[in-house]
Amino acid sequence: MFLRMKRLNAVRASRPIGAFPNQPVKPTDLLRAMLDMAINAAQPSRCLPPYLPTELPKGRFIVIGAGKAAASMAKAVEENWPGEVEGLVITRYGYAQPCDRIDVVEAGHPVPDDAGREAAQRMLKLVSNLTPDDVVLCLISGGGSALLTAPLEGITLKHKQELSRALLASGASISEMNCVRRHLSALKGGRLALACAPAKVINLLISDVPGDDPIDIASGPTVPDPTTCADAIGIVKRYGIRLPQPVWKVLETGRGESIKPGDPRLPQIETHIIARPQTSLEAAADLARAAGVTPVILGDSIEGEAREVGKAMAGIALQVVRYGQPVVKPCVLLSSGETTVTVRGAGKGGRNVEFLLSLGIALNGVQGVHALAADTDGIDGAGKSAGALLRPGTLAKARTLGIVPRDALHANDGHGFFGAVGDSIVTGPTMTNVNDFRAILVI
Repeated sequence: MFLRMKRLNAVRASRPIGAFPNQPVKPTDLLRAMLDMAINAAQPSRCLPPYLPTELPKGRFIVIGAGKAAASMAKAVEENWPGEVEGLVITRYGYAQPCDRIDVVEAGHPVPDDAGREAAQRMLKLVSNLTPDDVVLCLISGGGSALLTAPLEGITLKHKQELSRALLASGASISEMNCVRRHLSALKGGRLALACAPAKVINLLISDVPGDDPIDIASGPTVPDPTTCADAIGIVKRYGIRLPQPVWKVLETGRGESIKPGDPRLPQIETHIIARPQTSLEAAADLARAAGVTPVILGDSIEGEAREVGKAMAGIALQVVRYGQPVVKPCVLLSSGETTVTVRGAGKGGRNVEFLLSLGIALNGVQGVHALAADTDGIDGAGKSAGALLRPGTLAKARTLGIVPRDALHANDGHGFFGAVGDSIVTGPTMTNVNDFRAILVI
């Protein structure tokens, strides 16, 4: 079945969709075009320049940052800032961009490594001994929690690596994981902002978290944090996370307490969220309308176990198919947020492929429903793909290959499943990160 395109101004990474107005377009092509539109809407080159300061500082202008989009954000600063600039940003391996005046360091993600720890120490030295005339521009995006690695005294890098693996496999939400991280770091939870005092700090953030709370974007290194060590202990106990004794002691004694709102030691802080999941969903919705498809944005902050969210979304899609509610077809159900995967099987996890596999099992091959789920940073969990496509015949194809869909879901092996049927989505590094993108097309 094909859709009739009315007009398209989007440009896909592989080919310009705008080259095919008023021509039949496959449902999966439209889904890919919407993903590309969502990613393009969050590119630093287009969303960062309007937030740069309008006046040159009297003193130094220093750029620091961490996250999967940090290098592309730094490049956008260099291309648009008229004055002198120096700095250092940390990004994931493979996400570097060429910069002339701002150093770019690649480091480990989602598990921190020595490269990230050493770069964090360099960053701390860079912002030491500043004056009130200096300005620090902080570029923060998703992934910064692992990349900006500076364990508190008494905690080793190995401890942080073990904790990262345990948190990722626990089923805790991103907000809960980052609460724990903030109370075990020498830079997160406002400590990096404190290190910049008395210079002014301007935060430019690309949000990858439900609710867009700055304390949860890269665990809030340059914003004050209202949560406590007691909150972190509650999360650790709730998910049964076993902590090494030195790590537990930091939380139990309160030595890991973060910097609180109203702390008089903090410098002047100005914070702007320059890109967020909702903006990308709206961009995808505009593209759907241009294709004659009604978009329904279900939410930008959807959380929970990926497989449970998949079943719930299948229920909505089936209601559209059977009764034309809450909207008649053709339509596309759009959502974002950050689901979780409690890894119990031998698979690699990956919240988007797990969501999609669960969705497919619940739909059971119903005709006219196609779906896409992908991480806008280009990597879904520990896999090499961003996510995958689901077609009405996907499960039947898997069975002809000897794959039992429910067994794959039980093993948390969504990556293996979609790789085997040839429907993985590989984008490579996108240089941005506004969380997951999910689209269910009903035609």
